[in-house]
Amino acid sequence: MGRSTNPAAARPLAREAPRQEPPASRPFLKWVGGKTQLLEQMTPLLPRAWNRYFEPFVGGAALFFDQRTRRPDMPAFLSDVNAELVSCYVAVRDEVDAVLDALAAHVYESDHYYEVRARKPADLAPAERAARTIFLNKTGYNGLYRVNRSGQFNVPFGRFTKPLFRDVENLHACSRALSGVSIEHGDFSLVLERAKKGDFVYFDPPYVPVSPTSDFTAYIPGGFGEKEQRKLAEAFRKLAKRGVQVMLSNSDTPLVRELYEDFAVDVVYASRSVNSNAARRGKLTEVVVRSYGGKGS
Repeated sequence: MGRSTNPAAARPLAREAPRQEPPASRPFLKWVGGKTQLLEQMTPLLPRAWNRYFEPFVGGAALFFDQRTRRPDMPAFLSDVNAELVSCYVAVRDEVDAVLDALAAHVYESDHYYEVRARKPADLAPAERAARTIFLNKTGYNGLYRVNRSGQFNVPFGRFTKPLFRDVENLHACSRALSGVSIEHGDFSLVLERAKKGDFVYFDPPYVPVSPTSDFTAYIPGGFGEKEQRKLAEAFRKLAKRGVQVMLSNSDTPLVRELYEDFAVDVVYASRSVNSNAARRGKLTEVVVRSYGGKGS
């Protein structure tokens, strides 16, 4: 039999290029007590299913971004009492290109850092305000967000090697993840007005200090003391009675154990470096409290 004279028959069939999935989002802010390193330990403790996701202490939103990647259609409600943080999330959601343009004007230099730190956020356009927050967060000492009693950001200049504060790919990924998400300014009690049976609420408050030198709760003037911790525990109980699935992270201390003694408590292990006493840095036990599931350890 002779060879085919059809040129097309001699060519291998072209293969369709594999579809490129958009990159997964990850926190665009560093946050004291951030949960990125704990996701592997926390994921097995999540509810099997839920209707809507609520995170009232949004911080770096590591759990939200992780779950949004896994559940892209998940209805989500994020909130925080820190107005600068909320404003930043809203700008990244709604005008990420303008935020990136504003970030392009920043340089990693000490004099520039302090000049930017001195700017009043209320005088800036939303995108410039968000860029200020991201820049200071990525270039300030230890990634802290700390304010004085007047509400002024007072973290000193940090020492890094080429800090990445204009991460184009991840900010676009975060903007996509935040699309359609409700982002509100307010304290954790907002969730009591909104969460219903079958929803999932994740509380990640400023932690109860494990020692007098580890109290980093100054994200807003006044901090977050024992009175607020007890108020939060009461909100946890109310939501649980309503049939809301509630999970909370906190330090492994007698007060936390007392406040949540009626619920499942599991231990996780975290590496923490924010402590003025070097001997207290390193692996620490933290707890994850759940209103669902059996008693933990």
